[in-house]
Amino acid sequence: MRTSIVARPVRRRLGLLIVVPALLVTLLAALGPTLAPHPAERAIGIPFGDPGDGAPLGTDRLGRDVLSQLLYGGWGLLLVAAVIAVLVTAVSCVLGAVAALRPRIGAWIELGTDFFILVPAVLGILLVLTSWPDAGSLGLIVLALLFGVPYCARICTAAAAGVAATGYVESAQAAGESLTHLVFREVIPNMRAVWTTQLGLRFVAGVYLVSTASFLQLPTTLGASNWAVMVRENASGLLLNPWAVLAPSLAIAIVAVSVNLAVSAIGQGEREGT
Repeated sequence: MRTSIVARPVRRRLGLLIVVPALLVTLLAALGPTLAPHPAERAIGIPFGDPGDGAPLGTDRLGRDVLSQLLYGGWGLLLVAAVIAVLVTAVSCVLGAVAALRPRIGAWIELGTDFFILVPAVLGILLVLTSWPDAGSLGLIVLALLFGVPYCARICTAAAAGVAATGYVESAQAAGESLTHLVFREVIPNMRAVWTTQLGLRFVAGVYLVSTASFLQLPTTLGASNWAVMVRENASGLLLNPWAVLAPSLAIAIVAVSVNLAVSAIGQGEREGT
């Protein structure tokens, strides 16, 4: 028991340390346009030029500064991924709590989500965004909700079922409290370990989803210089200036991996502390 009590704050501190690289990359992405040495679309040299003065990471296929492209290209991608993570987690927690408190409604929720679990998310995104080119980032967020909520809601339902069976929730139900009160005041606040973990995991999934959509040239409004587009457009010059591909790839990987490891560490700490 003492080991578990000690391990819990250690795991939390470890999780916070692991997420520092992601926070630094996110901060650079947010401040990127003010830090970039050149405008993102300005050519400053020959295509795929070597790193040197004025271009620490060399140039891309159009002779633009890779570092400037990197600083300009991250914020839109990370912002859309964060919006997806928050919305998917919030909707899933509400649906999971309702399903646990009202089994009849839960049966309909489960039935409605089965279809989207069976359909591959990338396939659905390809079909919708190619046939709806004006959807932009909003369409991508809506699709992320449709394909992300069903799986996440199953996890939240399982967690909410244990909370709903506790004495204080049963007492609130016996007192005639409304479903809204039970969901937002009794169940969801006591699912903190679950929804914080899911928030981190949904963010990682959102980063991969937005990157995939950009890499496949699906219609979005993330701009012409986001990290995934940089990887796709500069792949042909990988041997000439590898930084044009490696820099944006590393930025995506650092954010995704560090957040994922931090979530795992914090989640394990929560489990050991219970």
